[in-house]
Amino acid sequence: MSLTYLSRFLGKLSGIFSKEKKSDISTLEQTLLEADVGVKYTNFLLEKVNNNPENLNKEILKLVNIKMPDTNPAKPLIILVCGVNGSGKTTTVAKLAYMYQKKGSVLLVSADTYRDAASQQLDIWAQKAGVEIVRSQKGQDAGAVVYDGLNKAMTKKIDTVLIDTAGRLHTRSDLMEELKKIKRVVTKLKPSGPDLSLLTIDATLGQNSIQQAKIFAQELGINGLILTKFDGTAKGGAIIPICAELKIPVLYLGVGEKIEDLIEFKPEEFVAALFTD
Repeated sequence: MSLTYLSRFLGKLSGIFSKEKKSDISTLEQTLLEADVGVKYTNFLLEKVNNNPENLNKEILKLVNIKMPDTNPAKPLIILVCGVNGSGKTTTVAKLAYMYQKKGSVLLVSADTYRDAASQQLDIWAQKAGVEIVRSQKGQDAGAVVYDGLNKAMTKKIDTVLIDTAGRLHTRSDLMEELKKIKRVVTKLKPSGPDLSLLTIDATLGQNSIQQAKIFAQELGINGLILTKFDGTAKGGAIIPICAELKIPVLYLGVGEKIEDLIEFKPEEFVAALFTD
């Protein structure tokens, strides 16, 4: 991912921060708030720079540069993707499949057994990505679908398994329990798995998504975030409080509707782009 490419999707944000070196602290406070950094972390950053705005990029990097999750090298690599309804979860799973199929074989597992035509939608994406899929039926036990999928992957020596789960509100304890069950099924076949438990977050919601993400993280041990619809917001500064509050790394940014519109998040390039004129 090039700096130029990331800057394109930061949009208004890069322009806001480019004024920083010419600004006094009060103006800097306004620009941080406009970028959706929020009051808490705006004040935190202003205290850190201590009237030296040129240090701002270093302080932001400290907040967003979080250690990447470790993965077990034993195949298959198992990636579980969850998120609230409407967060772009299924589309993101397809984008991940397209990305990972460049590295080896991929199997999609449709564990969304609540939504009408969920499996058919994922099937269409699987064809676009050129990967195999284990389908499901509405009302089917999601854990059983995952078990069958992992068995197939291990038998066929598939490199990567991507599990698409049903969208769910963080307040629905019954649906959160289903996710826990899916994780238990995974650990029966690969004790170290899932290797990646990823949460999709709608970037246009900014800080409003932090509380729901906290509950997912507490309940499921989320170890990676994907910010979707990043091209639809000029307030990319929300990445700062999201990383700072959750202590979970952002791995990817969704920057469009096409299957290739998923880019790796690199903290250094993100911070550099904030200060690009």
